[in-house]
Amino acid sequence: MNIIVCIKQVPDAKDVRLDPKTNTMAREGVEAIMNPFDRHAVEEGVRLKEQHGGTVTVLSMGPPQAEAVLREAVSCGADEAVLVSDRAFAGADTWATTYTLGKAIEKIGPFDLILCGKQAIDGDTAQVGPGLAKRLNIPYVSYVRKITGFENDAILLHRLMDDGYDEVEIPLPGLLTVVKEINEPRVPSLKGKMKAKSLSIKTLNAGDIEADADSLGLPGSTTQVVKVFAPEFKGERAMLSGTVDEQVEQLVNKLEPYL
Repeated sequence: MNIIVCIKQVPDAKDVRLDPKTNTMAREGVEAIMNPFDRHAVEEGVRLKEQHGGTVTVLSMGPPQAEAVLREAVSCGADEAVLVSDRAFAGADTWATTYTLGKAIEKIGPFDLILCGKQAIDGDTAQVGPGLAKRLNIPYVSYVRKITGFENDAILLHRLMDDGYDEVEIPLPGLLTVVKEINEPRVPSLKGKMKAKSLSIKTLNAGDIEADADSLGLPGSTTQVVKVFAPEFKGERAMLSGTVDEQVEQLVNKLEPYL
């Protein structure tokens, strides 16, 4: 089974800043990490490989420093890593991102399954996984909480819902976006770290994936952020102190005029 896992390097949530000039995420001087939901996608890909055989290739679109999260994924059991990097990709929205990733996957070659985290913590759109499936014209399921098995070239799984889960079957090749409930990511092994350190990461630019320049980055984006601002706080607030009983009494007294 050939598995591709799409991962993203994102700013650490505690350091997120916006550039008021470009209206995009400020990344300079901000600690970067692997998108937390993508960790679960990597882990699930490695588990499937261990159970059924095959290879796991991790793919990321980003600047050269995104190699760090690719090596981290390899240290956790992935076999190969591909970085899609070019200045022409800068400023891409989800539309342009799925186009770029789709072209890269066409270059990587045949696959049976693509795994993605359900969303990235910097954009929170949850659009890239489904959009990529649409680009590649393959079936997909979002919010997967468990893979239960394979049957007749199809994958059986549970999709997380507000009131429980759905049992779903889709033919392969296909794409899944996973939630954190699907597994507990492993800690990198010493052997994995050594492999990740020495691995040669394949890098693809716009020319390598034969991309249309008008479909990349800002020019290829159908949406743009025109303004960013911090919401103005207008309400009143109060801090309660004392024991729990004292705080409850204070709260009741403050709410009483509104009842």
